[in-house]
Amino acid sequence: MLNALQVLTTVCVGVMVGVEFSVSFVMNPIFNALPEDSGQLGRAHGGRMLGAVMPFWYIGSLVLVAVWAVAGWQRPGAGLVVTAGALLIVSVLMSVLLLVPINNRSKTWTPENRPADWKEQSNRWDRYHYVRVAVIIAAFALLVTALTRA
Repeated sequence: MLNALQVLTTVCVGVMVGVEFSVSFVMNPIFNALPEDSGQLGRAHGGRMLGAVMPFWYIGSLVLVAVWAVAGWQRPGAGLVVTAGALLIVSVLMSVLLLVPINNRSKTWTPENRPADWKEQSNRWDRYHYVRVAVIIAAFALLVTALTRA
């Protein structure tokens, strides 16, 4: 049963990493290259869509890691799982304190109502997101390492 939990957790976090990585390095560059207001509209739509799903994914991943840490406490790699959990907590805090406030504003923007500094706010979100992606990649790497030690 612990093996199934370990694999499920690793896959869940890994897919989340893939989605967030693709937002930074695939989708946003595509949106930024679109003509006129299309990119801003695409980012707003992405913010609405992913903004509805990601809170459950981040918290669900954190819960799975916590269950793995408790269930596998006496097993090799437990410290790695706990450290991965701490990194996921950092990613959730970053999301709530830094990224969500910008996302909540930007997902309602249209070319008619966006603020004058919308590009600056989008760039700030991107910078925070790069750091968050690095944090969750580190958490994923720790989980994979712990899985190989199990």
